[in-house]
Amino acid sequence: MPTINAAGQAIRIDRVSAVEYRAGLREPKKRKYRNEPVVIDGRRYDSKREAAYCENLILLEKAGKIGGLEFQKRFPLLGPKGEVICTYIADAAFWDHEQDRFRVIDVKGAPPTREFILKKKLMLAFKGIDVEVVR
Repeated sequence: MPTINAAGQAIRIDRVSAVEYRAGLREPKKRKYRNEPVVIDGRRYDSKREAAYCENLILLEKAGKIGGLEFQKRFPLLGPKGEVICTYIADAAFWDHEQDRFRVIDVKGAPPTREFILKKKLMLAFKGIDVEVVR
């Protein structure tokens, strides 16, 4: 049924849901560092570079060279009163059997941000863990 506008003309209004309206107007948001998220075997990675590195770690774990592999491991960084100052999220953390040590890896494609540099220093100061940056 046509609707009459203020000028007395008949106009046709097609109804769309709010979801359809928003989907039609919104352009896909560009990512800050132009990385493309990747899903491999149900695992989501933030970039192709991270996906390639982490998939290689999975193969190393199956071969028995590393153990206890965890992706997106959270490290809460506590202040002097026990309060959480911030949380560092590593791309990968595992025990390296060949080097006999715990390793924390962050895969970077772009130059490190100030926030990352600060959290890397806090990890070393508070936890004694030197975060390795892989490019």
